[in-house]
Amino acid sequence: MKILVIGSGGRESAIVYAINKSKKVTDVYCAPGNGGTADTAKNVNIEQDDVEGLLSFALENKIDLTVVGPEVPLSMGIADEFNKAGLKIFGPNKKASLLESSKKYAKDFFKRNSIKTVDYASFTNFVDAADFVKQKSHPVVIKVDGLAAGKGVFISNGFEQSKDILDSVFNEKIFGKSGETVIIEDFIDGFELSYMVITDGISYKPLITGMDYKKIYDGDTGENTGGMGAITPNPHISKTLTDKINETIIVPTLKGLKNEGIDYKGVLYAGIIIKNDEIYVLEFNVRFGDPETQAVLVRLKSDIIDLFMSVVNENLKDCELVFDDNKSICLVLSSEGYPKKYKTGYEISFNGIEDISAEYKYEYHIFHAGTKKIGGKYYTNGGRVMNICVNGKTPEIVDIAYDIAKKINFENKYYRKDIGKIYARY
Repeated sequence: MKILVIGSGGRESAIVYAINKSKKVTDVYCAPGNGGTADTAKNVNIEQDDVEGLLSFALENKIDLTVVGPEVPLSMGIADEFNKAGLKIFGPNKKASLLESSKKYAKDFFKRNSIKTVDYASFTNFVDAADFVKQKSHPVVIKVDGLAAGKGVFISNGFEQSKDILDSVFNEKIFGKSGETVIIEDFIDGFELSYMVITDGISYKPLITGMDYKKIYDGDTGENTGGMGAITPNPHISKTLTDKINETIIVPTLKGLKNEGIDYKGVLYAGIIIKNDEIYVLEFNVRFGDPETQAVLVRLKSDIIDLFMSVVNENLKDCELVFDDNKSICLVLSSEGYPKKYKTGYEISFNGIEDISAEYKYEYHIFHAGTKKIGGKYYTNGGRVMNICVNGKTPEIVDIAYDIAKKINFENKYYRKDIGKIYARY
């Protein structure tokens, strides 16, 4: 089989890794890919938002299956275009993707289908939003409606801060069209978790639970990022809790989609908060999480091609989904300054890391993200540069990840020092 993976991050590097393990696969392409996928796949110089170009490439090269990593091409309707052309693609269509590309649409969907969510109001101008938030007790959560690469959510502790946020969104237009509508939510001080399932629109299968680290600094402080690390399994989640999440969120969501005539095939990724045993859904993503997916896929024992094809062909119920019984960690190395301004173009050195496998008891993987390869050398090319994933027992996997992190060097390297440290308490 010929497989095309769309995207350029660590998530796509991990998807390519899992695909390469399948004996059914002859060729793997990645568009546009990164410095790492230049080695593990055939990079294609087509940007992820060039739907027409990607479709032409898939047709010309007789691609058997396309796997979409990021949300942007999904929101643009890439699945619709591939389906029209008779091509198999893993990922939901444009209408289904509104669950992620419009927070207002998602919140209204939750309300229509009696799925518990945090109280909210939506606004399309500064004056009305500011008048509303002035009457609210703080803290409040302010979210831009559209896609913002994980950076469009703000927790405000007072009216003046809220006003500044709304001014930057509505008047300075820092998020462009994505900020034309704003959601203002009540703040709930609870335990947050992410929960991913695979669905063919008929049945679903949960992935192993994970815990991601969204904030830039240790102790979960500072600004939101796309994710600075992840671990599996989530040590806070029991089977009783996952059963309740399935019952109160996943099943009603799939039923609601079906009732509204929306065909959903792909990943459904719920952002959830729990307080006083009450489960609230905060938002949905319509694709694999990043970096949670990296930590999940290193534990996958099943053939991922069988999984993808069972979704496309609507026979997921017959597909076996098996993970090992280990734990895993994904540690993100980033460019200092991320998620704001940062410099790129620095050479990456590995200090003999290719020869250290024998040093470690457990399997490790280095997934490239924001990198490029020029003349046999690797250079930084984004905010999140590399992912170090280790699969095994704890706390050794945490120690190994941090040891490897010290051996990968580039000029403005930054990473959190507390990813996975929670395992030491279990």
